[in-house]
Amino acid sequence: MKILCVLYDDPSTGMPESYALNSLPKIDKYPDGMTLPSPKNIDFNPGELLGCVSGELGLRKFLEEQGHTLVVTSDKDTEGCQADKELVDSDIVISQPFWPYYLTRKRIESAPNLKMAITAGIGSDHVDLQAAMDNKVDVVEVTYCNSRSVAEHIVMMILSLVRDYHNQHAIAKSGGWNIADAVKRSYDVEGMHIGTVAAGRIGLDALRKMKPFDTHLHYFDRHRLPDSVEKELNLTYHEDLDSMLKICDVVTINCPLHPETEHLFNDERISKMKKGAYIVNTARGKICDKDAVARAIQSGQLSGYAGDVWFPQPAPNDHVWRDMPNNGMTPHTSGTSLSAQARYAAGVREILECFFDGTNIRDQYLIVKDGNLAGMGAHSYSKGSSTEGSEEATKYKK
Repeated sequence: MKILCVLYDDPSTGMPESYALNSLPKIDKYPDGMTLPSPKNIDFNPGELLGCVSGELGLRKFLEEQGHTLVVTSDKDTEGCQADKELVDSDIVISQPFWPYYLTRKRIESAPNLKMAITAGIGSDHVDLQAAMDNKVDVVEVTYCNSRSVAEHIVMMILSLVRDYHNQHAIAKSGGWNIADAVKRSYDVEGMHIGTVAAGRIGLDALRKMKPFDTHLHYFDRHRLPDSVEKELNLTYHEDLDSMLKICDVVTINCPLHPETEHLFNDERISKMKKGAYIVNTARGKICDKDAVARAIQSGQLSGYAGDVWFPQPAPNDHVWRDMPNNGMTPHTSGTSLSAQARYAAGVREILECFFDGTNIRDQYLIVKDGNLAGMGAHSYSKGSSTEGSEEATKYKK
């Protein structure tokens, strides 16, 4: 079989000769008891840079020893890109949310041999799920592999925004020492109302991590949490999103992107938020109307916006969030720490082993199976596609 793997570019200075840490902490299970990816074997050292082109997710030896062909590229967006050329006769395509190869209907229909699309990470909205269903292409992802990594990133961004860390660091780095300039937008997070849009693995973990800061915690989700969890965290449930938004000082977005959540945060929705609130979005960029966010920052309706997800990705150089005031944006890095890479690389290996052996892939990993939403896909997504507009990724210049 032919496997196409689309990964982000190598470091600009070349692959690391050594790493900051010699090893990773050993973790056997996720908080809900689900075991970490458990392939029969791996051909990499956990903690290595695996998510870039030269890292190859540690797959080449495994695949080539079984007689398969592996093609790895970062060239994914422009007309005639290598990924498009290789896709037409590929059986499996692997991509990451951080450098997504947008599997549009046109691309899926150009690949008659395509059997499966694997997300090396979580979040498969870069695949036209409706087209995958229509063309019997299974879609799978490594559920939970980097959820805790993202939750840590959320906490970092909440504190950075509220304390105005970015501004203070810039003053120190430039040789300045004006304390008034450094603290004029800095507050304590203690006592603030923090709310999450969706309280799945990431949203709930972020709330749990914020509890020691003595904040008031809220959530909106179409699936209510057990009473025991609400009591444990003194967590307030909101049946209506807007009722949560009007009282929260910080809102973190953790729902998947699908037609029902696309541009969920537009001008009208943001106007219902508490004036001066902050948004942290590590879910998907297209859940927010980028121009509505910029207008809200300019007017003061929002005090700050941070996240690491954009639409499309990579974001065009003139994307309004790049130079928007009071932003704490990063490229999509929250879920691709070296720790997370070890888990999602092992998860991809586990999925491929199951596929080649004809054994069942974990139900938690399934998004689309046999032409229907399945597993986590049935729980988290709706039918349809959210890939429209992804062609603007061609406007990014290195």
